[in-house]
Amino acid sequence: MVLFIRLIKESFIFAYSSVIVNKLRTFLTLLGITIGIFAIISVFTIVDSLESNVRASISTLGNDVIYIQKWPWGFDADYPWWEYMKRPEPKISEYKELKQRVKLADAVCYYAQTDKTVKQGNNYAENTTILLVSEEYYSIKPFDIDNGRFFTQSESEFGRNCCVIGSEIAKKLFENQNPIGRELKLMGFRLQIVGIAKKAGKGPFGERSIDEQLFIPMNFGRRLFDLNNINPAIWVKAKDGIKAIDLQDELKLLMRSIRRVKPLEKDNFALNQASVITKVFDSFFAALNIAGWIIGGFSILVGGFGIANIMFVSVKERTNIIGIQKAVGAKNYVILVQFLFESVILSITGGLIGLLFVFAGTLIVSNTDFSISLTMGNISLGLLVSGIIGIISGFAPAWSASRLNPVEAINTHF
Repeated sequence: MVLFIRLIKESFIFAYSSVIVNKLRTFLTLLGITIGIFAIISVFTIVDSLESNVRASISTLGNDVIYIQKWPWGFDADYPWWEYMKRPEPKISEYKELKQRVKLADAVCYYAQTDKTVKQGNNYAENTTILLVSEEYYSIKPFDIDNGRFFTQSESEFGRNCCVIGSEIAKKLFENQNPIGRELKLMGFRLQIVGIAKKAGKGPFGERSIDEQLFIPMNFGRRLFDLNNINPAIWVKAKDGIKAIDLQDELKLLMRSIRRVKPLEKDNFALNQASVITKVFDSFFAALNIAGWIIGGFSILVGGFGIANIMFVSVKERTNIIGIQKAVGAKNYVILVQFLFESVILSITGGLIGLLFVFAGTLIVSNTDFSISLTMGNISLGLLVSGIIGIISGFAPAWSASRLNPVEAINTHF
């Protein structure tokens, strides 16, 4: 054990001396590895952060929610696109019938969305996201309410002119005043504000959040908008313990019955769920990871050849010293470890510099709406790859150094 520690210590001293004495050569050697590790880990960091943000967005859809819509989220290549065009949009009457007949659902909600400008006095909130929903929306996709409440079942069914607004809407229209009980105008109609959603901030990609949304009862909204033109949907949430696939099977039978689809006819509706999007992104991110290895692999390959070349030069310069070491009893493995250690230190140092550049990049990008971070997994991967490249690149020079004849090595002049 003592011998091993002494060997590591001496190897470190030799490596350190070589690095300090040949600063330019060391810099050029590190450059290739630094660029390679920076390329690989920056790609992986971006992909991991992008994947995390995408999955966070997808998770808001709910793994236990089925979305009944005209258009599917994943298209069947064998199904003509014009057949999708012929499909009817989900209707409020279908939502009501489903709510009565479905057995495996915890809640059924009608949903439609559009963008309009709302105003109060001289204040405007342009491009506000207007959500026309039934009262069950709050059960399927709950959110924190800062003040007031969500509208009730009776308000939804009777189409009362009330609404729930996001914090940004409240700020734009009412500034520092309390909006609860006051009115705003949407397309000339007055809406009484019954609730204000708690501030949520921007989405993972800087997209609009609930802060810029306005909720109105579906039966009031149908007076203002043609539901067929704003992509309506029926949301169905499964009961606890019920698998999404079982709920999907039940909904398929019910929708075919409600729409009187004949046995041999294809479905004229789509049953969408979050897993469809997840599968698409799984293959997408796998391809990005492969691209990351290819991009960084070429840089690391160049860096590895650079380390091997410099190590051969180092062996040539220190041939006399190697001869003296072997003459006084140094074993072959001692010489081998010394040069391998130097190669690994060079490679890991280059990797650390590359990781520092990646970390600096994450700090810069994090000041934008896109969230990105360097994970411990990627740090470990960067150091591991650097170490492996150091061993592979340095082995041949270290092996040649360990096999030198001590007499010939001492008499060699560089």
